[in-house]
Amino acid sequence: MLIREKYLSKIRPFYEQDLIKVITGIRRCGKSVILLQIIDEIKNNGVMKEQLIYINFEFEDYSFIKNDFDLHKYVEKKMINNTKYYLFFDEIQNVDKWEKAVNSFKAKYKEKVSIFITGSNSDLLSSELATHLAGRYVSFKVFPFSFKEVCELKDIKDKHELETAFEDYVKWGGLPQRFALTNEEQIKIYLSDIYNSIIVKDIISRFNIKDLDLFNRIVEYIVTTPSQTFSAESLVNYFLKEKREVAKITLYNYLEYMTKAILINKADRYDVRGKRILNGKYKYYLTDIGLGQIMNSSKKLQMGAYLENIVYNELSRGYDVKVGNIENGEIDFIATRYEEKIYIQVAFILADDSVIEREFGVYKGIDDNYPKYVITTDKFDMSQNGIIHKNILEWLLEEK
Repeated sequence: MLIREKYLSKIRPFYEQDLIKVITGIRRCGKSVILLQIIDEIKNNGVMKEQLIYINFEFEDYSFIKNDFDLHKYVEKKMINNTKYYLFFDEIQNVDKWEKAVNSFKAKYKEKVSIFITGSNSDLLSSELATHLAGRYVSFKVFPFSFKEVCELKDIKDKHELETAFEDYVKWGGLPQRFALTNEEQIKIYLSDIYNSIIVKDIISRFNIKDLDLFNRIVEYIVTTPSQTFSAESLVNYFLKEKREVAKITLYNYLEYMTKAILINKADRYDVRGKRILNGKYKYYLTDIGLGQIMNSSKKLQMGAYLENIVYNELSRGYDVKVGNIENGEIDFIATRYEEKIYIQVAFILADDSVIEREFGVYKGIDDNYPKYVITTDKFDMSQNGIIHKNILEWLLEEK
């Protein structure tokens, strides 16, 4: 089992604090494993087994816990003496009004409980928590395996093995359990099951979608064209060509549902000159590109778009990431973290002078001194004019 130290190191300082620890991420990205690794660490610190209460709400064993009252009643029966308890609620979105029970535990027991929760929708960090637990939680977003984690898991160091592993990663993504499977047919079935669970349980059922044909067509369009700029107008026009009228509000809602289920992530566009967020046009990136392959199996991989998606996901593990809007063009990513800022362009290969000029030339209008990168699959260093050229494998394996 891979110890996901990158996440544990961020959560560890809060083990004993009374802030609620909220861990979110797409289905099967490894949240439960991280929760179990936290439990092991707390036990190794001398905490007794009886002080640890773990509930995975996807297990049939706990199907009787349907709402906040059931949850509160069950947990209180377990808290039998005046000692500190550690509460672990996995996939808590399956419990109706769960936030009321969590809020009650925190208010009633204060420093006598340390609460950890996981969930597979971004609403855990919006409406529910904002209403009931504002200022009382810290949040951590978990992603599928990074390429560096894949190499650690499989102990890959040889250059040829790295390239083979990267080709596999571009095609099938980084959802942890798929690396235990032995062939592509098994991987396809596994990823299809996850994809269908997200679509049916986290979106269609949760948001009571009626027009399934339209919804599925929109999902397919977004999932099979990652790293593209979308606006309501462009999508409306696309479906008009397909002889289907779609209201803008419907498109906005469906895209928001997909984002809440963490199937995709939305990147804002940032006006570099005007220093402001541009509303109306966004880029959407797959949380795991392997899920895109399920809907895209008959088409050739869009290598440039997939590489851009991989870089976005990698940056999102530690940076706030936006798409840069400049006059007559865009910078793929502007990533900020505290006082740090980096600019990044992504391309498949620098095939000729025109591509080199396009990728490096985009920085001509940027006159600050923050680092500027061009990331490609090329193996030769083409850095120029202070702009750093990086091979994508080398960049992905660096510490960030």
